[in-house]
Amino acid sequence: MQLEYDVAIIGGGPAGSTAAILLARAGRKVVVLEREKFPRFHIGESLLPYSMVAFDRLGVRDELDQWAVDKRGGEVATACGARAIKFHFANGFRLKHTRAYQVERAVFDDMLLRRAQKAGAEVREEATVTKVDLSDSCVTLHTSGGEVQARYLVDASGRSAVLGQQLSLKQPYDHLRKFSCFAHYDGVQRDEGVDGGLTRLVRGRNYWFWLIPLDATRTSIGVVMDVADYRALKKSPEEALKWAINDSALMTERMRDARRTSEVHAIGDYSYRNRSFTGARWMLAGDAAGFIDPIFSTGVFLAIHSGEQCADVLNVVLNRPKEQARLFAKYERGLHRVMDKYLKFVTAWYRPEFIEVFTSPTQRFQLAAAVNAVLAGNLGSDFAIWWRMQIFYLVLFVQRHYPLCPRLDEKFATVDEREMEAV
Repeated sequence: MQLEYDVAIIGGGPAGSTAAILLARAGRKVVVLEREKFPRFHIGESLLPYSMVAFDRLGVRDELDQWAVDKRGGEVATACGARAIKFHFANGFRLKHTRAYQVERAVFDDMLLRRAQKAGAEVREEATVTKVDLSDSCVTLHTSGGEVQARYLVDASGRSAVLGQQLSLKQPYDHLRKFSCFAHYDGVQRDEGVDGGLTRLVRGRNYWFWLIPLDATRTSIGVVMDVADYRALKKSPEEALKWAINDSALMTERMRDARRTSEVHAIGDYSYRNRSFTGARWMLAGDAAGFIDPIFSTGVFLAIHSGEQCADVLNVVLNRPKEQARLFAKYERGLHRVMDKYLKFVTAWYRPEFIEVFTSPTQRFQLAAAVNAVLAGNLGSDFAIWWRMQIFYLVLFVQRHYPLCPRLDEKFATVDEREMEAV
């Protein structure tokens, strides 16, 4: 059967556009079906250093250097302001890439989608995929603009997870039932110099904030809490975001002169993974494969990583179909392995001992440098990082039962400081 397309891609976000650029450049006939009209608002604005190689490959580094905010690391602080620690990627364990970007996703995603068009991919915006028919010889996509047939499908449809929903593959992480509300602000207080571009994570007992600079004036602010805690507040997303800011001494100070410039957006129950990432004629990439949590900015990183791998695999398979089973299985194992590593890291973040240990760094065994490397996007295949991370998790376990590091009280002020205030 002669089909019009080699590969159909659902979704024009970072995963879909990355796959489309690389496939089209290799001479493949590619169509991207995007349900929205770009540019459009999206969250997840902080990128990781380990995406820099992909940006070079995609040919977007020069453009990003012109408008994106330079990101050299991050800061983790307690909501009361009692503890804070900065980390710079330059101090990460054996890091080859020590910088990344903060981006406005509307601009970043549109840039990648237009690159896919320039590379030769056909892009159809405002084209909603309603159903996918799978057969031994092709895939047929039913869209708002008619049927599309292709030899293979890459589902990069984001959290809507078109194929995952249709095939009942989607499984939530029950221990990560979170709710997030977020908006953009002008006038948020920043540090001077290179530290002005840091991602900031502000941790309270029952919530945490992100602060991500988008340009010279605007900052993305979001708060994450358990769904149950949000419901107990009985507030709208706008009211909940304002309440959380006022509840944190540090956030209140940083946002003293801030002015909201966007509407408040909200999402809930967004952490999940699909049981399978591949099938006879399909592959899942980015959030359509799974999304763990926004805490360590892994969303765009994994989207670009998986989109790149899908393109590389399909470029081989389209020429040598007998390689499909082996390469699809390798892709699936690798992506599950990466998600397992970040799931363990994210799960640890939500325990109080994480912030107690993280804000009391030690130079012994270069543990802080190894954690820094993982935060930069190192996938952990290096044994030297792997064993250091195992010690880090052991320290977290011991901290739970015996205070190796100073404890934090219920309001996340240090116990020693609370006792001093009482005196």
